[in-house]
Amino acid sequence: MEMTQKELTEILADHSLWLKGHGGKLANLIDSDLSKANLDGANLVKANLEGATLTGADLRGAKLANANLIGADLTNANLVGADLTGARLAGAYLHGAKLEGALVGDGVERK
Repeated sequence: MEMTQKELTEILADHSLWLKGHGGKLANLIDSDLSKANLDGANLVKANLEGATLTGADLRGAKLANANLIGADLTNANLVGADLTGARLAGAYLHGAKLEGALVGDGVERK
């Protein structure tokens, strides 16, 4: 079942609090259907997106450093300018994903 924008907004708010050490909780989006979700500029540092479906999602400028994206489906996702530094991408499907300006590996920019 696809997640509503309201549910996603609440999860991101809790995650932001958790990252700042002000309560909240880690964004646990394992196996979530986030197809075509608007995550433009979202802070998903250290989030758990293992097995998530992110086909066609807008992740421009998203902060995904040290996120768990193992087995995630990022087909046709827009990752332009996203920070994927330290993200776990084993088994992730990136066919057709836009990665221009994305930071990958040890902070190396993807052209």
